[in-house]
Amino acid sequence: MKQYKVKDLMVPLSEYAVIPEDASIYDAILALEKAQQAFDQNQYMHRAILVEGKDGKIVGKLGQLDVLQALEPKYAALKSDTPGMAKFGFTKKFLLSMLETYKMFDKPLDDLCIKAGMEKIGKYMHRPTEGEFIDEQDAMDQAIHLLVVGHHQSLLVTRGENIVGILRLTDVFAFVFHAMKECGINNH
Repeated sequence: MKQYKVKDLMVPLSEYAVIPEDASIYDAILALEKAQQAFDQNQYMHRAILVEGKDGKIVGKLGQLDVLQALEPKYAALKSDTPGMAKFGFTKKFLLSMLETYKMFDKPLDDLCIKAGMEKIGKYMHRPTEGEFIDEQDAMDQAIHLLVVGHHQSLLVTRGENIVGILRLTDVFAFVFHAMKECGINNH
C-alpha cells in the first residue's frame, strides 16, 4: 500500500458538493443531488456535503446522519449526552424506548421535514478533528489506518494548508477489494 498515494484515490474538491455554512439543510440536499448527477456514474454516489466558511475554506462536513438528526431537534441533547450509545451494547429495546421517553418524532414527519429543511447546516455539520485530515502525498496505508481507528467515512485531503479533496471509505474499500481480486488467490 505504500506505493499508492492518497491523491490516487481522492475525489477532487471540484467534483464534490460544497455549500456555505449559512445555507439550509434543504439547500444542502439540492447541492448534493446536483453533485451526484454530475459525478462519474461508475463511482459510488456522494454521501456527504462539504461545508465552506465565509473565508472560502472548508470548515466541516454534513453527512447522512447529520441530516437525519436535523429531523428531530431533540437529538441535539442526546448527541452531547450520549455519543454513540449503540456502541456501548445497549439493547434495541432500550434504544427504541428513548423515542417514547424523550417524545421524539411526536409531530408528523412532514412537519419535521419542513422545519429541518429550513435549519442552517452550521448547526448540524461535523467539524473535523485532526485525525480526519490527510496529506495528498501520504501513503494509502496511513489513510486506511486513520479510517479504521477513527471509524471515519471519509478523510479531508490537504495540500499544504488547503483542502483539495476527500478520500472516501467506499473508494478505499473498492480499491482494496479489486487489489485482492487481482492477486488471484485460489482457496482450493
